[in-house]
Amino acid sequence: MSAIMERLKGVEVEWKPLGKVLVRTKGTNITAGRMRELHKEGAPLKIFAGGKTFALVDFDDIPEKDINKEPSIIVKSRGVIEFEYYDKSFSHKNEMWSYHSKNENINIKFVYYFLKIHEPYFQGLGSKMQMPQIATPDTDKFEIPIPPLDIQGEIVRILDNFTELTAELTAELTARKKQYNYYRDQLLSFEEGEWKALGEVAENLDSMRKPITSGLRESGEIPYYGASGIVDYVKDYIFDGDFLLVSEDGANLVARSTPIAFSISGKSWVNNHAHVLKFNTYAERRYVEFYLNSIDLTPYISGAAQPKLNQKSLNSIRIPNLSPAEKARIVDILDKFDALTNSITEGLPREIALRQQQYAYYRDLLLSFPKAEVEA
Repeated sequence: MSAIMERLKGVEVEWKPLGKVLVRTKGTNITAGRMRELHKEGAPLKIFAGGKTFALVDFDDIPEKDINKEPSIIVKSRGVIEFEYYDKSFSHKNEMWSYHSKNENINIKFVYYFLKIHEPYFQGLGSKMQMPQIATPDTDKFEIPIPPLDIQGEIVRILDNFTELTAELTAELTARKKQYNYYRDQLLSFEEGEWKALGEVAENLDSMRKPITSGLRESGEIPYYGASGIVDYVKDYIFDGDFLLVSEDGANLVARSTPIAFSISGKSWVNNHAHVLKFNTYAERRYVEFYLNSIDLTPYISGAAQPKLNQKSLNSIRIPNLSPAEKARIVDILDKFDALTNSITEGLPREIALRQQQYAYYRDLLLSFPKAEVEA
């Protein structure tokens, strides 16, 4: 970093419109339906559509003239406006476009990194339309800095290393989560023994809940909880202590896209979309939390128009009644796994967050080039 910044001192960086220094290419005339028809897992050619949508097809599925084999920047120009770098054979829908370089003084990936930090600018342009979109002049006329080629290459190398490290940590986190889920399910799978209804082992405090409509909430520092976690922060509180909240939202309980059962601690306000349970010990509360998050709650959900887990069904959920020592042993093991896989203050999530912050800092520093003042 120091060497690069030192080299850039006094170096005049030229700025040129993107369309003047890169080659813009068209896509292929294909519909979303045709992409679905042609898609084959493992096929060698990737066709990009908007957002994360793509199809994998064979080379003879689309015209040869529509296939791009150059490392390129793909402009996703409608809906979610963003840039994607791709260095294998590809094509894309014809409302999109892409750029590659035939200029020996330009590293195409350097340009990609520069455009990536300016995505908010292009998203702002697109937001003026009813369907967010940009046009080719928006990118063609956008000026980019062109530092010396070796500097471009060194910046790309540094940012690639950060990206690769984050990807490795993310892959490790995915593996650890699978491992965590496996051991959790093993530890919480019971066929024999005593079972008790959740209503027998926990005190239900739902009657104390109280919703406040958003316009009437007085802003403060007390977390205001709903079905999936913190919704807002308010000035007053209802609960003070350690509790287990369980989502009432039936759709959420089936999809499991957000927390199902989660512990809270300290002062809090809870609306009527999350059940509030109180336990005698930490081990009991966490044991039930882990157990509820490991089982299928669909049989307990009722209601067609707005499916939910009502209090009667919640209280009827059967919980394996282990000894206090066994509950504590299971909780101790799963707490350690949980910290490694989910904690933002320790373990891999914290490491990933730090690396992302570090990446953003250096990326912005490396890609900040002063523009020469233009005399009137």
